[in-house]
Amino acid sequence: MHPLTGSEPAGLISVDFFLSDPNNLFILAAAVVSGLMLLWPALTRARGGAAISATQAVQLVNQRQAVIVDVRDAQQYAAAHIAQARNVPLAEIEQKASSLPKNKPLVVVCDHGRDSAKAAAKLKQLGHAEVFTLEGGLRGWVQGGLPLAGKKA
Repeated sequence: MHPLTGSEPAGLISVDFFLSDPNNLFILAAAVVSGLMLLWPALTRARGGAAISATQAVQLVNQRQAVIVDVRDAQQYAAAHIAQARNVPLAEIEQKASSLPKNKPLVVVCDHGRDSAKAAAKLKQLGHAEVFTLEGGLRGWVQGGLPLAGKKA
């Protein structure tokens, strides 16, 4: 409403009119929820460290001497793992984090890529500046056609 004339400006729709219709509220709620669902992966990934592909991980190891940290349990690690990876099980990440270098990038790996985000967030919290997660975990590594070491390799 215009303060001097007391009438609505031509061409503008009142917010009250929009919010008074339940269908409009439903559409607005659906838009907000879908927007949050689209943002969720980006928000959760940012906490745990940037996700990188297997190719990017190899480049990071070759160019910047990154350390690959396998957070799966010892049995899974013994069965198959990325060559030169250090096994630091997720349950022990807090106790063993001090054995990892803080001056090199860390690439955290798990089986599917889910647990690595938790480990990466913890490593960042403990003072490791450059922490990345491997997209798809060890399965992403294998799908990229890269070799494994261990009993099943």
